[in-house]
Amino acid sequence: MALRQKVMAFSRAMVPQTISKSALKAARSDQSALIFRRLLSTTNPQAQNKEVSVTFIRASGEKIEAKGKVGDSLLDVIVNNEIDLDGFGACEGTLTCSTCHLIFSKEDYDKLPEKPTDEELDMLDLAYDLTDTSRLGCQIILSEELNGLQVRVPATINDARS
Repeated sequence: MALRQKVMAFSRAMVPQTISKSALKAARSDQSALIFRRLLSTTNPQAQNKEVSVTFIRASGEKIEAKGKVGDSLLDVIVNNEIDLDGFGACEGTLTCSTCHLIFSKEDYDKLPEKPTDEELDMLDLAYDLTDTSRLGCQIILSEELNGLQVRVPATINDARS
């Protein structure tokens, strides 16, 4: 089957039955103009442009400043900025360990949009230095409201998988 025939078959399969053939034909003709406009666009999608500053504070008091993009997790920020936190994020964000345990100030903790799930709380129960404002970095997604966030990194980690 030729590529054009495959594309047409896929289009027919994906288009809801309520769209008329004339509407589909008009949409296809407009598609090339849309692609052309996208190729010439000088702006990136909003989420790609927005950076958020985060400061990680080691138990020794050393501050590590990093930037992440809106939509990244705190674990992503550490990985993408190649921050050396021994053993941090061992399960790579699959919520099967507690190595990305971070401690927030009460004020920042209250700003977090999502409350911890039961699965996250189960993993946190296994973390060292647990506090009332502890969260797993893999579960915290950056938003513009979190710009300037400061989080403490516990002195030791516990890999719940061991």
